[in-house]
Amino acid sequence: MNTYKNDFYLVSIIGFLVGWLMLLPVKNLGFTVTPLLIAGIVIGCSVFAPVALVVLKLLGKFWPVLEQFGKFAAVGTLNTLLDLGVLNLFILLTDISVGVTYSGFKAVSFLVATTNSYFWNKFWTFQSATSVTGKEYGRFLLFTLIGTAVNVSVASLVVNVVGAPQGVNPKLWANIGALIGVLVSFMLNFLNYRFVVFKGLVQNSETKGKEF
Repeated sequence: MNTYKNDFYLVSIIGFLVGWLMLLPVKNLGFTVTPLLIAGIVIGCSVFAPVALVVLKLLGKFWPVLEQFGKFAAVGTLNTLLDLGVLNLFILLTDISVGVTYSGFKAVSFLVATTNSYFWNKFWTFQSATSVTGKEYGRFLLFTLIGTAVNVSVASLVVNVVGAPQGVNPKLWANIGALIGVLVSFMLNFLNYRFVVFKGLVQNSETKGKEF
């Protein structure tokens, strides 16, 4: 019961943070951020997150991996908005949304998000009771760099090579490129974290589950 309460408490925090982080790209894209919009986004995300987790926990009774994937997806959503939040903060401060500078912004924002991802996934998604070790963190950094390369390359390809279609705001296209980069690297990261970085934690969790 305590674990369930803890899960809903943490996923509610994630929803709340996602709602606030979502406001940065919304503001950067030229929308008027009103108190009503803030309340709608923040409250909506805060309510949706635990409801989605309830559904995945129910489905997890039939396919156990779904609950873990649901937690990973919640953390991934937070990381995506953290990624976009940092990226849009850079764009707001510099008014630069293309070129090599954009790629640099994207690399920094993605690294910030994936560092956040490490702690959430280690201690919540994969339920580690151990402290951070150099070996584990080294594996994480290696696969984070691979994920960063994939994420930034895809985003840069969309923004700098394909380019914004005629009539599409470059700032909007910069965010579309970032989202495509996230989608491509999302499944790669889940597989790497589950089967390589946190492999021992997953095996221990599954073993404990069979004991019950």
